[in-house]
Amino acid sequence: MDLAKPHLDVGLFTNRLPQMLRFYQLEVGLPFEELLPLGGGTQQHRHAMNGSVLKVNHSKEPVPEGTPTGIAELLIARRGNFYFLRDPDGNRVRLVPEGYDDVERLAVRFRVRSLEAAEHYYGEVLGFERLAPGRFRCGTTLLLLEEDPAQPPMGEMRGTGFRYLTVQVRDCDAEHARILERGGTEGAPPRTLGETARISFVRDPDGNWLEISQRASLTGPLPR
Repeated sequence: MDLAKPHLDVGLFTNRLPQMLRFYQLEVGLPFEELLPLGGGTQQHRHAMNGSVLKVNHSKEPVPEGTPTGIAELLIARRGNFYFLRDPDGNRVRLVPEGYDDVERLAVRFRVRSLEAAEHYYGEVLGFERLAPGRFRCGTTLLLLEEDPAQPPMGEMRGTGFRYLTVQVRDCDAEHARILERGGTEGAPPRTLGETARISFVRDPDGNWLEISQRASLTGPLPR
C-alpha cells in the first residue's frame, strides 16, 4: 500500500461514553485530540496513541452489545512496567514496555478461524509486511494473528468493542480496487465525507472491517 501515515488506527463503539473516556484518558493515558461528528447522531472522540488514533465512537441510539469481533487485544507501548487492563466494555488493553516482543508503538491481536486464510489476506491481498508466521506489520503497527477455529465471524461493524482498523493511504479508490482485484471482500464502496476524507471498507475472511481512508489533512484536496 502507498501509505499516507505509517500507523494503523483503531475504532471502537460504546454505549458507556463517560466511563470509556475516563479509562482511556486517565488509566491508559491517551491524549484527547478532537471530536468529530460522523452524522446520524454519531460522534467520534479521537485520542492520540503513539502515532495511531483510537477512535471512540458513540451514538444517540445504543449499539448492540456482545456481538463478535476478531480484535482480541491492543498492546500499547510505553515506558514502564506491564499492565493488563480491561476497559468498561471488557475490551483487553495491555500496556507493555517499548520494544517488548517488537512492539515499538502499537500491536493489534486478532483471533482468526484459519491462520492460512488470514495470512493470505493480510500478506497477499493487503500487502502488509510478513515478519513471521502469524505476524505482519503495516508501517509501525504489528498485527498478531492467533488461530481459533471456534471464533465466530464478525457481522455488522456497529456494536460494542474494537470494531475496525483504519489505514491512511494516498489514493482510496486505487487501493480499494487493488484489494478487490486480489480477492478481497468489499464492505462499502468509496465515498467522500465533505472536505475531510474519502473512505471505503474491505473485510477479511472472518468479516473483520478495515477502513481505507484518504484524509485531506494528509494527502491534500480530495477527488470530486
